[in-house]
Amino acid sequence: MSFTLFFPIAFPALALAHFVALLSPGQDFFLIVGHAIRHKLKGSAYICFGIALGNAIYILIAILGWAHLRDNQQVFSTIEVCGALYLMWIGYQLMKNQAKPSLASNGAERIPSRLKQLVLGFNSALLNPKNALFYMSLMSVILGNDVTLLHQITCGVWMVLVVLLWDFLIAGVIAQPTVQKSLEKSIPIIEKIAGAILIMFGIGLFLQ
Repeated sequence: MSFTLFFPIAFPALALAHFVALLSPGQDFFLIVGHAIRHKLKGSAYICFGIALGNAIYILIAILGWAHLRDNQQVFSTIEVCGALYLMWIGYQLMKNQAKPSLASNGAERIPSRLKQLVLGFNSALLNPKNALFYMSLMSVILGNDVTLLHQITCGVWMVLVVLLWDFLIAGVIAQPTVQKSLEKSIPIIEKIAGAILIMFGIGLFLQ
């Protein structure tokens, strides 16, 4: 069975460009850090699933034809405003956490439910229209117009899985006992820094 039946010739370039983009810390990264540092993997794993699901929605939109939505400035601006408000709300929630270094270990604070984690991650990814622009640009510029629907689907599945595994890696590393122990006294500070950065991302959307 031929490799090119499922993957386009330009797949290595697309995979590399996508992974390099993941290396740049964005709002999803700081959302994961802010929760994994206090609640470990149990309190952040489904955030990773939510982020991957949000990315999957935008990849699907890119495959089906993002151009129509992109040209609707009112819809695009609405998504940006909602995304900005949501980021600032998440940032505020992280910053107002009480300064208790090891809540996750003593059980004093309830770990967010799976559904709450999923919604947090999903909204973070979906309310960022730059994700849609990124995937549309990536797939149209690198893959070109000669790719098949199967090519687009396999590339989309690949990118969703890479996002999921990368986010799990981030949460998993932060959740390690050795990392937790070394950062224990800094947990409140890290949460506040992550929250402040998310708020700045939100303000940045308003100022664009």
